[in-house]
Amino acid sequence: MHVIALSEVTAAMTALVGGKAAGLGELIRHGEQVPDGFCVTTEAHRLGVIPSAEVVAAYERLGAGPVAVRSSATAEDLPDASFAGQQDTVLNVTGSVELIAAIEKCWASLHSDRATAYRDARQIDHRAVRMAVVVQRMVTPAVAGVLFTANPLTGRRDEMAVDAAPGLGTSVVDGATAVDHYVLDDVPRTDAGCLTSAQLARLHATGERLQAHFGCPQDVEWAIDADDVLWLLQSRPITSLFPAPPRSGKPLPRVYLEFGHVQGMLQPVTPMGMSTLRTQIAAMLAALGVRVEIVDIGGRLYGDLTDLARDRSSRKRLVKLLAVDFGPRAQAVMQHVLADPRFAPTSGGARRGGASGAASLRTAGRAVVGILRALARPEAARTRMFEAIEQLRVRSAAPADLRSAADRLRFVQAQDADADDSADAIMWPIVAGMLAAALPTALLKGVAGPDEIHTVLGGMPHNVTIEMDLALWRLAQGVGEHRQLLLDTPPTELAARYLRGTLPDIGMAAFLDVYGHRGVAEVDLGVPRWAEDPTPVFAAVANYLRVTDPQQDPDQRFQRAASAAETALRELVARARRRRPVRGRVAGFLLGRARSLAGLREAGKFAGLYPLRETRRQLLLIGADLHGAGLLDQPDDIMFLTLDEVHTAVHQGVDLRDTVTARRAVHRRELRRRTVPVALLSDGTDVEAVLSAAPSGDGTLAGVGASAGRVTGPARVVHDPATAHVEPGDVLVAATTDPGWTPLFLTAAALVTETGAIMAHGPTVAREYGIPAVICVPDATRTIATGQLVTVDGGAGTVTLH
Repeated sequence: MHVIALSEVTAAMTALVGGKAAGLGELIRHGEQVPDGFCVTTEAHRLGVIPSAEVVAAYERLGAGPVAVRSSATAEDLPDASFAGQQDTVLNVTGSVELIAAIEKCWASLHSDRATAYRDARQIDHRAVRMAVVVQRMVTPAVAGVLFTANPLTGRRDEMAVDAAPGLGTSVVDGATAVDHYVLDDVPRTDAGCLTSAQLARLHATGERLQAHFGCPQDVEWAIDADDVLWLLQSRPITSLFPAPPRSGKPLPRVYLEFGHVQGMLQPVTPMGMSTLRTQIAAMLAALGVRVEIVDIGGRLYGDLTDLARDRSSRKRLVKLLAVDFGPRAQAVMQHVLADPRFAPTSGGARRGGASGAASLRTAGRAVVGILRALARPEAARTRMFEAIEQLRVRSAAPADLRSAADRLRFVQAQDADADDSADAIMWPIVAGMLAAALPTALLKGVAGPDEIHTVLGGMPHNVTIEMDLALWRLAQGVGEHRQLLLDTPPTELAARYLRGTLPDIGMAAFLDVYGHRGVAEVDLGVPRWAEDPTPVFAAVANYLRVTDPQQDPDQRFQRAASAAETALRELVARARRRRPVRGRVAGFLLGRARSLAGLREAGKFAGLYPLRETRRQLLLIGADLHGAGLLDQPDDIMFLTLDEVHTAVHQGVDLRDTVTARRAVHRRELRRRTVPVALLSDGTDVEAVLSAAPSGDGTLAGVGASAGRVTGPARVVHDPATAHVEPGDVLVAATTDPGWTPLFLTAAALVTETGAIMAHGPTVAREYGIPAVICVPDATRTIATGQLVTVDGGAGTVTLH
C-alpha cells in the first residue's frame, strides 16, 4: 500500500504511515476537525520510488489546490521523541510537479544533520526508521498556534498553555515572530491579544477532549480560519514533561522531594530496586524517628513530605534538616512550599509524617547514647562499627542448602533489616561524625569561613571509599609491562577478557574480592556490580595511567590534603580560642572529632551493599530458572519485576515476558532524561521551575562551594562513568556522583555537579583529595561543553566559563 487516505488511518498503523499521520487519523476517527488529506506510506519510502500516479490521483481528489506536505517518520510524535522541527514541512504547494518535489524533500530530510543528531541523542536506530509523507489541504488561518494541555514550563497538569499569532502557525513553532501567550485555567477570561475569550474557551475544551482520548498531556498544533473554524493540524504527547505523581485522592496538594540524588543517583531505578529501596529508606527514616512514604515517580525515589510540611512542630526544623544530605536547592524549594498557604499548618494532633511519641523517645534515647559514646571515644566507636560491618558481611551470605527457585525466593523475602545492636553500632558514629563536621560552621561564624572549615575536613582518614580509590591507584602503579595493553584496549574489551580468564594478572581479582560488590548507582538492586562487569574499573585504571606528574599522584594529593587539614585545624582553633574562648574550645573539640569520625560517612552504605549483593545473586539464579522454564527471555529480566510478581512466576508459572518488555521500554526512555525535578507537587508542578532564577554575572554559573580551592582547566562533561576518559587536569562536570564515580576524582582537577549537599558523597570525597568542588549548579552538564576552559572556585561557589 503506497497511498492511503487519512480518514482510513488508525493508531495501529504507525509502522506504515508514521507518527504524525497516525495521530491525524486518530483525530479524524475521534470526530475532530482535521484538513482532508492522504499519506504516502513508508512502504513507498522503503522502495525508494515515489508512486507518482497514485499521488497525483489522490491530489486531484483533494481538489488539486494548495496543500501542505509534511514529514511523518516512524520515529516521530512518540511519547519520548517529538522530532519537532527535525524533518521538513513544505507549505502552499500547488501542482503535481511541486508536490512530487516536496515529497522528495521530506524524504531527504530524514537524513539531515539535525534529524540524525536527534536520533543519536535518543539512541534510535537509523536503519529502523522509515519516512511517510502527509499531504493535506492547505488551511489559510486568521490565527494559529500551539496548545499544551499541561503547562510545559512548570509541569502543572491543571493548567493549559497557548501560544498564538496571526497568520500561519509556523511563525509560532519556528519562533520567528512575537506571540501571545495564554495560561488557561478555570478563571473566566476577557478578549486579549489575537484570540477572543470564546476562542480560548474552545481551545480549552478541545484540549480536555484530546487529553482524555489519548490518555496523556498533548502538544496540539491548530489554526482558526476566517470563518472561525478551529482546525487541528497535529496532536502528540508532550515529551518534555516529567511524569506526574500518582493520584493521592486528597483535596489539598502534596509535595514530593527527590531522594535519589542523596545517593548520587538520578537515573531511573529498576522495578526490583525500587521495591527494595522504598522499604529500606522508609525503615531507615523510621529509625531516626520520622515516617515518610517513598513514592515512585518516573522511576525515581521521591519522599512525600506533605505531613511534615503541615505539622506545626516538624515544619520549624524541616529546612535545616535538609541541609545535611539534600542541599541548598532542596532547601530553597521547601522554603517556597512552606510559604504557600496551601501548606499552612493543620489543626489537630494528626501527625502522620512524624513518629509516635513512644517510638520517638526510644529513638532519641538511643541516638543520644550512641552519639555521645562515639564523641567520647571515637577509636572504640570505629572498632565497634567495623566489627559490626564484618558480622553483617558474614551473615548476609546465603546458606549452602538453597536448591530450588522457591528456596531462594524465601531467602530473599526474609532479608529484613537487622533489629539488633549492630545497626546502632554502624549508624550513630556516622551521625556523630556528620554533626561534628556540620556544627562548627555556625559556632565559628565571623571567625572562620566555610572554605577554611572545608580545608579542615579534607584528607579525612577512615573513609572506605577513599581507601578503595587508593587501592585501585596502587593496582594501576603495579601493572608494569601490561601498561600499554591497559591504555590501548577499550575498557569493555578488557572487562570481557578478564571475565573469560584471558587477561594477564594485574591484581584485579584481589581488588574485586574486596570491592566487587560496589558499582555506579549501587543501591539499585537491578544494577550490575563491578564483579559482574568491571568495565568502569578498567576505565579508571586507564585514567590513572595517564597521570605523569608525580605531584598529581592521588596518594600524594591525599597526603597533602591531610597535612593541610591538620595545619588549618591548629591555626583555626588557636584563633577561635583567642576571639571566642568557649565557642572556640567547643568548635575545636568538634572538628577534632570530625577528623576521627566524619570519614565513616561512607561505611554505612558500604556495609549495606553486602546483603544487596547476595540478594541480587539469588534473584539472578531465580531468573535463570525462570528463563529455563520459558517465563523470562533472560535471567536479568527478573530485575524488572517485583517480588510479588516473581512469586507468581515461581509458584504459579505465570509468563511475565510482556510485563518485562513494557517496563524495559519505559526504563530506557527514562534513562535518556537529563533533568529530574528537585521537588514536585501533586498537580505535577516542578517547584524549582516557579522560583525566581538567581542572578549571576556574565559567563559565571552560581552554585554552592563544597570544597575549597580555585582551579582553571578544560571541562569534561560525563554522563556515564563506565567508559569515561578523564585526562589529568580535567574539570569533571556531572549531574551527580556517587561512590562508584569517585575513581574518576583521582585524575580530575575539580568537580562540578548539578545537585548535592556539602556532606554528600561527591563533595566529601573531593575534600579528601583536596580538589575544588562546586555543587548545585543548575543545568551544568548542558551549559558547559567538554573541552571548554572553566575556572572552578570552591570558596566562592562559582564556575566561570572562558
